[in-house]
Amino acid sequence: MAAGMTETEVLEALKQADAVLSGHFQLTSGRHSDTYVQCARVLEDPGLTTRLAQAMAERVSVNGIDLVAAPAVGGIIIGFAVAQALDVKFIFSEREHGAMTFRRGFSVPAGARVLVVEDVVTTGGSVAEVIGLVREAGGEPVAVTSIIDRGGPKVFDVPLYPLLRLEVDSWEPDSCALCAAGVPLYSPGSRRL
Repeated sequence: MAAGMTETEVLEALKQADAVLSGHFQLTSGRHSDTYVQCARVLEDPGLTTRLAQAMAERVSVNGIDLVAAPAVGGIIIGFAVAQALDVKFIFSEREHGAMTFRRGFSVPAGARVLVVEDVVTTGGSVAEVIGLVREAGGEPVAVTSIIDRGGPKVFDVPLYPLLRLEVDSWEPDSCALCAAGVPLYSPGSRRL
């Protein structure tokens, strides 16, 4: 991979940034896990963010991307960096009254080939919402890229090109042994902002 980022190097960068956390976490998907990756810690470093974005852009550049779209909050920094690496425009979606929407005058040109960028994908709920917005606007979602794919089935139908596949167990809240043991739950994600 150009930009010199192997899966091992991506994982090492996450560890060096203290981005891999252990505990009891509620993921953006609503599922619970004993491991959480706080990609914002890696994205504090502009040089590393640029290297990650270049590696992500290289993986999808054959798709002829016209526009990059990302869900707020987690996808904004890396989405912008990937758009910069691809030399295309960047937009992001936000929640308004609980629903994902493009605000701030953002639009998707009819027929635009759109790359959706996210920091971490578990089930891909936020990604699926952005894909839906792109389609509603007349764009064509051609690929999804992320720093991390946490594994498991996805709720979207567009090819995913992650830099790192990190298989981490997660559970529905009603079958979470950590809940049953009374371990305090932490929800570090941005869905409920």
